[in-house]
Amino acid sequence: MTAILSTIILGLLILAGLGILLSFIPVGLWISALAAGVHIGIFTLVGMRLRRVPPAQIVNPLIKADKAGVDITVNQLEAHYLAGGNVDRVVNSLIAAERADIPLPFERAAAIDLAGRDVLEAVQMSVNPKVIQTPLISAVAKDGIEVKVMARVTVRANIDRLVGGAGTETILARVGEGVVTTVGSSVSHKQVLENPDSISKTVLEKGLDAGTAFEILSIDIADVDVGRNIGAQLQTDQAEADKRIAQAKAEERRAMAVAREQEMKASVEEMRAKVVESEAEVPRALSDALRQGRLGVMDYYNMQNLLADTRMREGISSVGQMEERPGRQDDKK
Repeated sequence: MTAILSTIILGLLILAGLGILLSFIPVGLWISALAAGVHIGIFTLVGMRLRRVPPAQIVNPLIKADKAGVDITVNQLEAHYLAGGNVDRVVNSLIAAERADIPLPFERAAAIDLAGRDVLEAVQMSVNPKVIQTPLISAVAKDGIEVKVMARVTVRANIDRLVGGAGTETILARVGEGVVTTVGSSVSHKQVLENPDSISKTVLEKGLDAGTAFEILSIDIADVDVGRNIGAQLQTDQAEADKRIAQAKAEERRAMAVAREQEMKASVEEMRAKVVESEAEVPRALSDALRQGRLGVMDYYNMQNLLADTRMREGISSVGQMEERPGRQDDKK
C-alpha cells in the first residue's frame, strides 16, 4: 500500500515538473515555427524567457514575415522589442511596403517606430494619400474686405523624412500663412472670388513641404466667402478714438478755463481787500493831517460837504434810473 502511494506521489511530482517545464519552454510555439518552415532553436526560446521577452511576440511576427517573403532575423526583432518598439507593427509595415514595392529596410522602419510615429500608417499613406482640411482661414485684401477661405491639402508620406520631419500641424500652419499672404497681396477681394485657384497656385510655389514628413500633392480651395469690411471698421474705430481724444482735450481746456476764472475771482477779491484796507487808512491820514496842521478844520468840513453832495447826487441818479425802467417796459408792451 505504501509503495502504491509513493508511486502516485512520484507520478504527480513528475507531471508537475513537466507542466512547469512546458510552461517555461514554449514547445507548442516551437512546433508551430517548425511547421511554418521557420527554423528557431528551442534554446533560443528559453533565452527569450530568461531575457523576459515574450516568445509569442517574436515568433508569430517572424512567421508572418517569412510567409510574406520579408528577410528579417530573430535578433533584429528581439532587439527592437527590448528597445521598446512595436514588433508586430513594424513587421506589418514591412509587409505592406513589400507589397506596394516601396523600399523600406528594417532599420529604417524600426527607427520610425522608435521615433514615436506609426510606421504602418506612414506606409499606407504613401500608397493612399491623405486629405487634410484646414480650418477656416481669415484674411484681408487691400480694399479692406475680409475673405474667409477653407482649403483641402492632399499629402503623401515621405518615408525618408519621417524621422525628424515636421507633422501635419506644420503643413496646416504654412498653408494658412500662404493663404493670408496671397489674399493680402490682392488689390481687391473680387480678384480672389473670381480666381480662387490663384491661391493654390501661389501656395504650391512656396514649397511648403520642405522639412516636413510629407509631400504636398495638391491644394484645393474648398470654400471662399466674404466676411466683414475690416477697413471701414478700422476707420470707424479710428474716428471714434479721435473723437474721444478731442473730447478729452476740450474737457481739459474747459477745466483750465474754470480754474483761470476762479483765479481771476480770487484776484478781484484780493484787490477789493486792498482797496478796503487803503480806505481804512484815510481817516487815520486825515487825523494825522489835522494834528500836524497840514489840514484845517474848514478844509475838513468842505470835504465832508463835498462827499455829502456826491452821495446825494448818486442817490438822485439811482432813483431816476428806477423810475425809467418801468416806463421802458410799458413802452415795449
